[in-house]
Amino acid sequence: MNRVFRFLNKPYPLNDDLKHNARIVLFLSIGIFAFLSLFQPIGINTFSTREILYLVFGIAASLFVILTLNLIVLPSMFPRFFNSSRWNIKREIGWNLWMLLSISSCALLVYSKIVGPIGIVFTDVLKIILIGSVPVALLIIINYNLMLRSNLKSAQLLHKKLIEKREQNLKLIHFESEYKNDEITLNPESIAVIKSADNYVEIYYEREGTPRRHIIRSTLNKAETTTHDCGFLFRCHRSFIVNIRRITEVQGNSQGYTLYIENLDFPVQVSHMYITEFKKLLL
Repeated sequence: MNRVFRFLNKPYPLNDDLKHNARIVLFLSIGIFAFLSLFQPIGINTFSTREILYLVFGIAASLFVILTLNLIVLPSMFPRFFNSSRWNIKREIGWNLWMLLSISSCALLVYSKIVGPIGIVFTDVLKIILIGSVPVALLIIINYNLMLRSNLKSAQLLHKKLIEKREQNLKLIHFESEYKNDEITLNPESIAVIKSADNYVEIYYEREGTPRRHIIRSTLNKAETTTHDCGFLFRCHRSFIVNIRRITEVQGNSQGYTLYIENLDFPVQVSHMYITEFKKLLL
């Protein structure tokens, strides 16, 4: 029994879009009018033309009023009850049963105006209840599809944001060279060290697990400007920019610090002027 109560108290999405509900009211009212006119259920083909028009218009009009009341007026008047954060399966079931009861009762009332209370038989009541269940069933299907599309759209948006965030984290940087053939575009995460070599810059990086080196005709100052937005690439010396995430060991000496970088066979120096900022990055 507790499982049943837990199930009934589970959250359930509530369609509280009043503009969308207004379109639903119009669509269902016209749909029921067309259904009754074309198929003429509950034996109304035996009625006079005037009685058929009265019945069809009466049921369609009563449906319009009931749906307007339940989907637009009441949610506007009682927003605390129709709160999407408090809506659950129990309320949804009760609300749909209420809709079915009110729609069927109004349709039965209209029908009784033609045949009279005595002329209504049990099969007529069942048919009218079935007719009343049609808009309720369609309403459930419409709301389900609405929520499905909304969740799919939301999931697509979240996926897009996730990809954008991932791309931002993996934003490629392009190193320009005086010689166009030497230019290179790299994932900053793959860079270990950028080293100044006279009029050239040596970029030590990793691709597919293999350490590589690329030389371009440029300066370390230009390389520092290019990598400015990558907080983990740090200018630690007049000759070095280092990826602090690839440091394997730090040793001290009289001139500053000596850094050892993974997959590199030479140390990197941290000069005195960069020590304070270097400590802030690591600590």
